[in-house]
Amino acid sequence: MSEQISIDRSAGNVWIATISNPPINLIDPDTIDELQVLVQALETDPEVRVIVFRSADPDFFLAHWDALADKDRVAAMEPGPTGMHPWLDVLSRLSRAPVASIAEIRGRARGAGSEFVLACDMRFASREHAILGQFEVGLGLVPGGNPMARLAGLSGRGRALEIILGADDFDADLAERYGYVNRALPDAELTRFVDDLAGRLGGFEKYAIVGAKALLDEVSLPPDAVFPPALKAFFTSAQHPNTRARAAALMQRGFQQRTETELALGNAVVL
Repeated sequence: MSEQISIDRSAGNVWIATISNPPINLIDPDTIDELQVLVQALETDPEVRVIVFRSADPDFFLAHWDALADKDRVAAMEPGPTGMHPWLDVLSRLSRAPVASIAEIRGRARGAGSEFVLACDMRFASREHAILGQFEVGLGLVPGGNPMARLAGLSGRGRALEIILGADDFDADLAERYGYVNRALPDAELTRFVDDLAGRLGGFEKYAIVGAKALLDEVSLPPDAVFPPALKAFFTSAQHPNTRARAAALMQRGFQQRTETELALGNAVVL
């Protein structure tokens, strides 16, 4: 198994996690395994205050779940410490981890990739290169990580429904307007901005960061109980013959490959 997430701990209080899973940074069981190890480290390391997630691929931050992942392996994955499926477990624990998590988004973050950045505390997006979206309904799927629960709080019900049911791509500027991301910044300024913010937070006392975040979590994060039904709905909808037909047609057009279909997936799901 090759390492998909490299961690730079050289700054001490600020960790930089760089994602690289060619060809397009799909999320698969290995990704989840590595994230579980990382989240556990964030929960237990006494020094780290901030984690920044970046992608080594300028076109794809985290494309989406790997639809061709070994289904037997996925079914055999053990629940995480929350008792939930390990993907839901990672998202929930990352949101509540005693650190500030920042997603620096270049490229596409769709489906499970969008679910991941929504689980981060803050999201900053490249104005020229970031694309976000929940394309699943366009394939006949219910989004499995329940991004609906997070987007409802960030964007409001109407805009959350537009994002989920519309299954379209959102550029950084529109995502900012909808509350999907904190800010859209010119690409040339994005990394410096995130580095400055991370460094600023890294210089503060950990107990203050942890205490303030925990209180905000109490009033802003959805309860864990809302997540397992969404994943069950995802697996059920994936078995529908119409969903299978839509997925097969998209595969023939280059889904999960570095193609125009993946680059413009919001358009491609309209078969």
